[in-house]
Amino acid sequence: MMLGTVLGVEEYLDRLRSELARISRDDVRRLADLIYDAYLRGTTLFLIGNGGSACTASHMAEDLAKNCLLPADLRDETKRRLKVLSLTDNVGWLTALGNDLGYDQIFVQQLMHFGQSGDLLVAISGSGNSPNVLAAVDWANRHGLVTFGVTGFDGGKLKNMQQHGIHVELDDMGMVEAIHTCIAHWIVDDLHARVNRVGRHSSSARLPES
Repeated sequence: MMLGTVLGVEEYLDRLRSELARISRDDVRRLADLIYDAYLRGTTLFLIGNGGSACTASHMAEDLAKNCLLPADLRDETKRRLKVLSLTDNVGWLTALGNDLGYDQIFVQQLMHFGQSGDLLVAISGSGNSPNVLAAVDWANRHGLVTFGVTGFDGGKLKNMQQHGIHVELDDMGMVEAIHTCIAHWIVDDLHARVNRVGRHSSSARLPES
């Protein structure tokens, strides 16, 4: 269902606010903790998704990479970075895998190259039933990666496969994707605050630089 076809702007925004209020804060904090843990341990965060979720994966990866540090520290080669890759962004590789092996292989084949035990895979899927996402999560589960699903609707098969997750229980893809993006922006800000000891983390001890 496309809620904007039956709701005016006031009703739509009211519904968005009410749906945001239903999201588990503990689940959001859990993803933030897992990403910060990956930063501390030097493991890699991978993000995957299709369509709008692919754009969310790319956006989140870019924001986490660039905004991990203060602007003044970006040129400092000694500063610890978050290792983060969106597997949605290599068009040549994606199209070669899709054409030669099948679209269900576009993420899992990349994980076979880069993924290692202890890495974190965030799988974003409104339906929770995308075959390429499920194939990647299955491989990650079997090879020691931590898997985190970000879903909508009823969560689909992904909700039962993932080790951790955030679920937006709503049958409207556009609003589900908007909520996913909103959550991603808070997680980016939270990582920035932890790494740079600003805001609510300002009194914490400094981390080593490498």
